[in-house]
Amino acid sequence: MHFVYILYSPSKSKYYIGACEDVQKRLTKHNTNHSGFTGGVFDWEIKWVEEHTTKFDALKREKQIKGWKSRKMIEKLIVGS
Repeated sequence: MHFVYILYSPSKSKYYIGACEDVQKRLTKHNTNHSGFTGGVFDWEIKWVEEHTTKFDALKREKQIKGWKSRKMIEKLIVGS
């Protein structure tokens, strides 16, 4: 199985959208010291997860959500789940 997920960082007041096979393992990586958007912040929390049977479908959905470029749409998705 593959998953699309949305993380939230209270300290950054930002969302992060990603796709992976193991959400908990990925969250651990996001909350470590590394470079990149999620790096240097250690308070990322899972807000939303959606399961997909194929990697292709998960990546397609991730791209769709990122394409919204809208905090309101992301929060509406989280609340609606």
